[in-house]
Amino acid sequence: MEEKYPIGKFEFDGEITDSVIKEWINEIEQLPKLLREAVSDLTNEQLDTPYRSGGWTVRQVVHHLSDSHMNAYVRFKLALTEKNPIIKPYEEGEWAKLPDYKLPIDVSLSLLESLHIRWTKLLHSLNPADMERIFIHPDSGEVSVGKNIGIYAWHGRHHLAHITALCSRKGW
Repeated sequence: MEEKYPIGKFEFDGEITDSVIKEWINEIEQLPKLLREAVSDLTNEQLDTPYRSGGWTVRQVVHHLSDSHMNAYVRFKLALTEKNPIIKPYEEGEWAKLPDYKLPIDVSLSLLESLHIRWTKLLHSLNPADMERIFIHPDSGEVSVGKNIGIYAWHGRHHLAHITALCSRKGW
């Protein structure tokens, strides 16, 4: 298993059907619970262990997930309320160096739980026309709401796998 991309990079070339969307939304909905379970017994020393050489610590991954998913939630709302908005990327590596990334992980776990309740409520309400709405990412170009649901379902699983793979390798 590759440590940087333990579940591979996001790829989806199929048709984004209702059942695919429902599966992705379910994955987004389940992430906070699965993440909390994955880190519940880790010590501070374990939380401050990088998931790979040169990678973020488990603590940074947890805080990153809340930052990233907050940004994603805003991007969805922009795409649903504006015509083809251009979103602002952020320097996630630089964010991971800020002092709030040293906080106890429960701060971000609680934030993620609340955020995902709101986010999945929004996602469950979308209709087929909403799925076609787009935002423009300066680096990636046009991204549809439907595809972005898949990207963030993958994103959660990707970082969860960083943590669970590390725990497995270390025997934690």
